[in-house]
Amino acid sequence: MLVVGAIGAVTRLIAPLISNKDHDPAVLVLDAEARLVVPLLGGHRAGGEAIARELAALLGGQAVLTGDCATQERIAWDHFGHAWGWIPSGEASDWKALMVAQAQGQELTVLQTTGSEHWQQAPGAQASVSSQPEEQQLLITAECPSPASPTACRWHPPVLWIGVGCERNTSLSLINRAITSALAKSGLAPQAVAGLSTIDRKGDEAALLALADQQQWPLDLHSAEELATIAVPTPSAVVEAEMGTASVAEAAALRAAGPNGSLIQTKRIHKASTPGEQGAVTVAIAQAPEPFAPQRGELHLIGSGPGDLALLTPDARRSLSRCSAWVGYGLYLDLLEPLRRPDQVRLDGQLTRERDRCLQALELARQGARVALVSSGDSGIYGMAGLALELWLSLPETARPRFEVHPGISALQLAAARAGAPLMHDFCTISLSDRLTPWEVIEKRLEAAATGDFVVALYNPRSKGRDWQLDKARQILLTGRPASTPVVVARQLGRSEEAVELQELGALQIESVDMLTVLVIGNSSSRSAGGKLVTPRGYPGAELS
Repeated sequence: MLVVGAIGAVTRLIAPLISNKDHDPAVLVLDAEARLVVPLLGGHRAGGEAIARELAALLGGQAVLTGDCATQERIAWDHFGHAWGWIPSGEASDWKALMVAQAQGQELTVLQTTGSEHWQQAPGAQASVSSQPEEQQLLITAECPSPASPTACRWHPPVLWIGVGCERNTSLSLINRAITSALAKSGLAPQAVAGLSTIDRKGDEAALLALADQQQWPLDLHSAEELATIAVPTPSAVVEAEMGTASVAEAAALRAAGPNGSLIQTKRIHKASTPGEQGAVTVAIAQAPEPFAPQRGELHLIGSGPGDLALLTPDARRSLSRCSAWVGYGLYLDLLEPLRRPDQVRLDGQLTRERDRCLQALELARQGARVALVSSGDSGIYGMAGLALELWLSLPETARPRFEVHPGISALQLAAARAGAPLMHDFCTISLSDRLTPWEVIEKRLEAAATGDFVVALYNPRSKGRDWQLDKARQILLTGRPASTPVVVARQLGRSEEAVELQELGALQIESVDMLTVLVIGNSSSRSAGGKLVTPRGYPGAELS
């Protein structure tokens, strides 16, 4: 709901709808000039502070946050798990006491038994993690509170797979009751359930489909042949004769949990016992080593631009603000470091290990986390978007997190802007790196660009291990344009060491070019004057009298 008016009037208007912090929605105030965003209600539990940060980033404004966690740069323990795909449990009074203790400056301690530990690298986590159970005030676990582990405030990564076998047309209420009972007897939290798993012959079972829809759980299906390969503690000859596998519930739970999964609850059979119920259901529970919640996860491909934060798009800023983990090459993450909050982690990768970075980011997103995979410039131009998308498409549809590409300003665009207007006619970009593309293919593209008289931008022009390709490219392009053709030599664009100059193609100073340089080579009609480069578009009457 959007209301335009004075804060006082709106406060009186919504006052009858306000109950407590566990049920209040996020209420935000935006000033008339769209510069300041203030969360009034629901800062943590309803995500008001997170929404304020995203909105401010998108509008180019500022989020005004007055909560203790924001002002003291600490993790908000009652909210941070959402960005990792976890679900909390505990009474409102318990969480209130925890947050009051944090606000009073007490050092809170956390014990984690499952789920990603990357959050521990966040600056705001400080020395919060402890291995002494009696000291814990917050648990990250799949378990419910018990006399042995009474801590009430808990975050639950989705690591539990419920294996289910049932008679045809078994009642939804019976399946629901059986799962609830199995979790309770095992001391496990319903919030830690990743999904349901069963034999493919039950893929059309109405009650299973309804339960999966109600709980937003994936329904993982396996063939009898696949289930028959899984060793289980309680196989059944009767089930094997009927289904072609000696186990459905236990085998399905273990298969969904993966090779390193463990069976926590062996199968339990439940039969209809109340009026209106029918059928029978068998339930088993396995725990996976990693969470699985792609329906909550997000993978954002972010182009960081050439380096200057002023050139980072508002859309990219918003997405960075939203993500709990930033994955990328260390140099690119360094440029974004001023924007990182204490509750966000950076996961640095090596320059030539692009596939590893994509896999890491995608795996975290499949676990339910909101992840930014960062490239320089535009992630869709010689960046990570293509590889990440290929890997995303290789997953089953039910295992794909949200995938979104956010454009950035490329080095080509900034070089052109610094030089004037060299891209006013048809142009192309060519990378001279033969690490992923054979040089023979690169030569053909250069020849085509020369023949077609394209303005050409050269990426990855020259490195210590590739010091001859640039001169060869120059020779090829000279077959289609004069030696006087202007060339933009732009180095360290968007950074403090930025240097942009105009040279001529025939006299290009190749030794001054490196991997931090992008070249923009004009076509046969490009010309330089007044320290600028222009490729005429051909508009009539362009000259001034």
